[in-house]
Amino acid sequence: MIPDLNLTHGPATTRRRDLTLPAGFISPCLPMMAPRPPSGPLWLHEIKYDGVRVVARKVGGRVRLYDRLGADVTQRFPLIVEAMAPLPSCTIDGEAIAGDDGRVPAFDLPQRRARDDRAVLCAFDLIELSSDDRRREPLAQRKADLSRLLADASPGLVLCKWIDGDKCEGTTAFEQACAMGLAGMVSKRMDSRYISGRSPYWLKMTNPASDAARRRAEDEVARRILPSVESPSTTALSDPND
Repeated sequence: MIPDLNLTHGPATTRRRDLTLPAGFISPCLPMMAPRPPSGPLWLHEIKYDGVRVVARKVGGRVRLYDRLGADVTQRFPLIVEAMAPLPSCTIDGEAIAGDDGRVPAFDLPQRRARDDRAVLCAFDLIELSSDDRRREPLAQRKADLSRLLADASPGLVLCKWIDGDKCEGTTAFEQACAMGLAGMVSKRMDSRYISGRSPYWLKMTNPASDAARRRAEDEVARRILPSVESPSTTALSDPND
């Protein structure tokens, strides 16, 4: 059986400890900012989208989706819920992003929306499978099992692609992500466990020229000019992967 799912670790989750988290929610692993991408065979590199972090949990016939702070977002993403339904009991970590007719990740997902009928879950980690807690397994093994789990998944679930560090230097991978106009890149140690809160084994680099960075800069300026007025996109100011 998977142990207490409300365990949290690290400074990033301290502000939530005095609140009641929903049963079954696991605080996600969060990347740390890095000045430059790591390189070498111990690392893998993933595209960083500007979507909504989602922890998706299937237990029996019930599917629940949570954002990174534990808020229930099940009703917002019906296509993801539909895709999770046929799977065995599992908990998947990923990012909800807009899709092209629900099939191919195509563009970033607005942060403030009541319902996103075309949003898909770009899955990048497997936390639990068939009541077996996988957090102590190395990332490479979790990703291999996640790949098998999603091999025949319906369109609401897609596997987040990654580049192995022995095939491409981190700097090169990040330059390619920036050239494509993407939000950035997250590099992860292949031998790392899944840790709730900030992890030194997950490192993120953001593209300063991306639309996501531009929006956050504009929101920051708006907040400084009108500090007493909440900007319409305040939610998007904080990185959804943080």
